Amino acid sequence: MSTGRARSQARRGVRSGPPPARRNPVEHASRLAGEWAPTVARILLGLVLAWFGYHELVQPSLWTGYVPVVPASSGAAVVLVLAHGWLLLVLAVALIAGIGTRVAAAAAAVLLLEIVVGLTVTGGLSDLTLRDVGVLGLAVCLTGRTRQRFVLRG
Repeated sequence: MSTGRARSQARRGVRSGPPPARRNPVEHASRLAGEWAPTVARILLGLVLAWFGYHELVQPSLWTGYVPVVPASSGAAVVLVLAHGWLLLVLAVALIAGIGTRVAAAAAAVLLLEIVVGLTVTGGLSDLTLRDVGVLGLAVCLTGRTRQRFVLRG
């Protein structure tokens, strides 16, 4: 084929040579999971934080029993639960919106570590504590993830 004809076919999208190899569906799924899993994990962690932050703000008296050292019936316990709820919501918005994702994930990990230690000290090892250990693990994993989709960059 002449060079001019090859260029003309290339412009029209006609390929010369052997057809492209078909993509293995397992490899394709694996590649997609590798690209999107951190984003999905970040958004799901944000939703968990938003759920609990919202509930702490709406009914703080239900959560005052989890505040260590301070009596559950005190006004200080309510204020601490409200502050905790706001912090959870701020971290949730940052994670879902993709703003400072590694910093937000690191702050969430510290907050979740505080929750896990507090639950373990006050109530021992329980299903509630182990669930929060899993969420803590998710936050820790996201702190090391440098490339994600749907993030805001300055």
